[in-house]
Amino acid sequence: MTPIHTSFGDNARLTLDTITDRASDIVQPTLRLGVTGLSRAGKTVFIAALVHNLIHHGRLPMFEAMRSGRLSNVRLDEQPDDQIPRFDYETHIDRLVDERIWPDSTRAISELRLIIEYQSASRWNRMFSRGRIAIDIVDYPGEWLLDLPLLGQDFATFSAQTEASAKTGVRAALARDWLGLCADCDYDAPADEKTVKALNEAFTAYLRACRADEHSLSTLPPGRFLMPGDLEGSPALTFAPLAGLGAEKPKRGSLGALMERRYEAYKSVVVKPFFRNHFARLDRQIVLVDTLQALSRGPEAVADLEHALSEVLACFRPGRNTWLSSLVRRRIDRVLIAATKADHLHHESHDRLEKLTRRLVDDATNTIGASGAGIEVMAIASVRATREASVESGSSQLPVIVGTPMNGEKIGAETFDGKRKTAVFPGDLPANPDAFFRLLRRGGKAPEHLADINAVRFRPPEIDTNSQEGGLSIPHIRLDRVLQFLVGDRLA
Repeated sequence: MTPIHTSFGDNARLTLDTITDRASDIVQPTLRLGVTGLSRAGKTVFIAALVHNLIHHGRLPMFEAMRSGRLSNVRLDEQPDDQIPRFDYETHIDRLVDERIWPDSTRAISELRLIIEYQSASRWNRMFSRGRIAIDIVDYPGEWLLDLPLLGQDFATFSAQTEASAKTGVRAALARDWLGLCADCDYDAPADEKTVKALNEAFTAYLRACRADEHSLSTLPPGRFLMPGDLEGSPALTFAPLAGLGAEKPKRGSLGALMERRYEAYKSVVVKPFFRNHFARLDRQIVLVDTLQALSRGPEAVADLEHALSEVLACFRPGRNTWLSSLVRRRIDRVLIAATKADHLHHESHDRLEKLTRRLVDDATNTIGASGAGIEVMAIASVRATREASVESGSSQLPVIVGTPMNGEKIGAETFDGKRKTAVFPGDLPANPDAFFRLLRRGGKAPEHLADINAVRFRPPEIDTNSQEGGLSIPHIRLDRVLQFLVGDRLA
């Protein structure tokens, strides 16, 4: 992992921002919770379901403050950052509950503020605290987090690492057009906007192909190439790494020099503001991981996800906050790695999903753990789209999951219309993945598919809004444990 380099001025501003935030905390105690994950991990669904179950007093038995009756009120409040888009909670919930449609994926940063009013479990705390905390949920794409290592890389290093990666495994075929254009270019020739655009488009097409479902690769910086937002077409996003560049400084006015300048502009205009204004202000973090998708795509997707998660976790400034350290620089003192879509498995396989995900992040979590951060791994489903059942198979009972496949989903020769339910045998995960991961690290031959999973996409569940007393609860798996780990101590 390349260290993140910040200047003296950057560090001074970070310290000033932290002191300002802490001063505001005296008036309104606040916890900033970062929610991220790579594409398809379910960030939007997670936030919508978590907030909805809190506001409507959903079924959260492992969330101690709710179980003990100490929560008096949970409500949405006006967010403090006027320059950040608001997380569109109401629209997402309408799509989930009323239309039974999965909401759109995260494309940019957004924020939502929850106010939790509670009674402390400690009589001493009740004397000195009014039992009110703001939870600022900051939603951002995991692809942006993978940009942070670029702050410690010059253009030559970035180009060399990207080229080396592009020449391995399935990436080699996907990168052929970009690598071919690089081979035909003279990097010392005068800068030519047409050539720059061609290289940029070929490289972006390569990243998109890597991310496509059939490959499901994860390590794809620069992240804004896949999610440009309002910077689309700007010079800061119109560049590409150059294969075979070498370590020598490009000649002034050359193609290489222009690419290098725009790469530095990308770091200055895109990456640093994200780090300074958002990431560096977080207190707690959840990283959502679609482990099942990578497992179903085979060893290369698993190895790439492992590398991406190591890069992601190494970005955090982990460790326990002391009273003094929290005044000058925030630290993320709790990180949760959540393997999503646990409802696609029978509950007997949930511990196996957790074990596989834990192995994906073993090296990175050991490093973070040495600095004192609390690390946890869970298998969750933000919205449970299935229920469990069993069917007779000969003389035995076969565990199945029952749900409504999405319109157009195929199981064998049957195509579903989005209305009819069906029972599906979800498949099995290996009980002991150690041998597989040893093979991955040695570069040995591994089975094409680690997981024998019946990957069916289900619609959100049908919820009877008239039959639930005391509020509307969206079914889930372990959201209560998520809440207890991430915020439970702040409500003690």
